[in-house]
Amino acid sequence: MKVSDPMSRRRFVQTSALAATALAAAGRASAAPSKRKIPLSLQLYSIRKDCAKDFDAALAEVAKMGFDGVEFAGYHNYSGKPKELRKRLDDLGLGVAATHIGSGSLKGDKLAKTIDFHKEIGCKFLIVPGDSRFTASDASNKKLADFFNETAAKLKEHGMACGYHNHTHEFAKVGDTNYWELFANRTGKDVILQIDCGWATVAGQDVPDLIKRHPGRIRTTHFKPAVVKSDKGEKIPILGQDSVKWPSIIAACRDYGGTEWFTIEQEA
Repeated sequence: MKVSDPMSRRRFVQTSALAATALAAAGRASAAPSKRKIPLSLQLYSIRKDCAKDFDAALAEVAKMGFDGVEFAGYHNYSGKPKELRKRLDDLGLGVAATHIGSGSLKGDKLAKTIDFHKEIGCKFLIVPGDSRFTASDASNKKLADFFNETAAKLKEHGMACGYHNHTHEFAKVGDTNYWELFANRTGKDVILQIDCGWATVAGQDVPDLIKRHPGRIRTTHFKPAVVKSDKGEKIPILGQDSVKWPSIIAACRDYGGTEWFTIEQEA
């Protein structure tokens, strides 16, 4: 697999190496009595062009890099073929951290098909990476929260859960709070809050505190480097070379978040 060009490939591999270093540092910094290993996955959106060209080769390269699993953002040649995809993952020794899917896949008759597919591939976390209703209004935010609560109840009997992934706009102010906090407070403990640490940092959030305020609900999280802005424009950073407080975040995930997967995403 060719990750865009040689420079992009070197940067991507460096990202993985720095992530491992950050995890090791966090393990030393954490005061948690348990040093349980939290597996590391890659959000496949990071290499979306390569996945579109040759999905099998992309998965093989991810396994070679040493990731424990993947988080899906589409299934390419395996759409509608869960058994074949599960075999491919098993052959490569890759687990499934989660998937990013639209909220429409959780509605009505589609939910049963969604459950069947993801059960087969061993994916228990169904994460919605955006929904316009989240910040449309206070009322629409509540309606969306109710939908997630209802869906979480249906998924729980299958050993699965649904959740929401933030960008920056979810932290827009509404009254004396913000839309993210409204949603978090309106949903129960079975609804996952997948914090994208990079975007949350850009939005001005204290991410470790955010995790502590919602214990047990950060079962999967995104490690994305925050875009650094200067008078020369925006710089696309590498994980570990940005301003995100990774050791503190990882310690909070271990101590409070109930985190089962760390997922790297190099979006740009």
